[in-house]
Amino acid sequence: MSANYPIRTVVFPVAGLGTRFLPATKASPKEMLPVVDKPLIQYAVEEAVAAGAEYLVFVTGRTKRAIEDHFDTATELERELEAKGKEKLLRLVKDTVPKGVSCIYIRQGEALGLGHAVACARPAVGRREPFGVILADDLINAGDGAPALAQMAEVAAARGGSVLGVERVPQAETDKYGVVEGETVADGVTAVRGMVEKPSPAEAPSNLAVVGRYILSRNIFDHLDRTEPDHRGEIQLTDAIVSLMAEESVYAYEYAGERYDCGSKLGYLQATVAYGLEHPELGPAFRDYLKGLDTGA
Repeated sequence: MSANYPIRTVVFPVAGLGTRFLPATKASPKEMLPVVDKPLIQYAVEEAVAAGAEYLVFVTGRTKRAIEDHFDTATELERELEAKGKEKLLRLVKDTVPKGVSCIYIRQGEALGLGHAVACARPAVGRREPFGVILADDLINAGDGAPALAQMAEVAAARGGSVLGVERVPQAETDKYGVVEGETVADGVTAVRGMVEKPSPAEAPSNLAVVGRYILSRNIFDHLDRTEPDHRGEIQLTDAIVSLMAEESVYAYEYAGERYDCGSKLGYLQATVAYGLEHPELGPAFRDYLKGLDTGA
């Protein structure tokens, strides 16, 4: 079900090299790594569509052609499945991108940070309305509830401005995230007054960490244009959001769901186990297998 306040355009920064998964990602995008039977990017697209997305903007780089192929029409495969009467598989292939949803691909010539990747999407985000950003590495399982971006869209509808997806992390791990500071204005909603990138636990203003979900005002592009590169020569989205706060409201929302950091090998394995246990066909047998490992059988 789409959100009551649809986010019609969603940007997917997918130009990263995925070095933590080498050699698997030497010639194949990390976003195409499967969790059970769907690649990470497919989960991200499904979340975007559930939030009302009509335009999917992929900011790509070298070796990312597989993403375009995945969301393209596979005429030969569809014909073969139809000829063999494999209707269920045929529907899965055809529904990779629902009807009425368009895919747009923009090449990021250089890997100059998340802010630069989002800025590359500017020509495709032509409306004066907010747009979403999803980092496919962060796989969020919302169970039977609304997906994370759809939850955030409701907050944006009620309050306006931009909305950042956040979760509470252990205080000892604040140095791994961008952390927000501000005041609570509703259940799970914080009016953001500042952000600190990877603060030490002693210096962190809170334990609310920004994860890979954003709903951003289109004005963010003007702030990205004015954002200076950091010491690594990268344009940081966090810096542009801090600048945006001087002009309009930014909120942090603690979404309901379980996040798996699939940018790390451990998080990816955890996601595979969790989604495998929930799989309608494989779940029971997989659970029995894991129980056998626990008992040493």
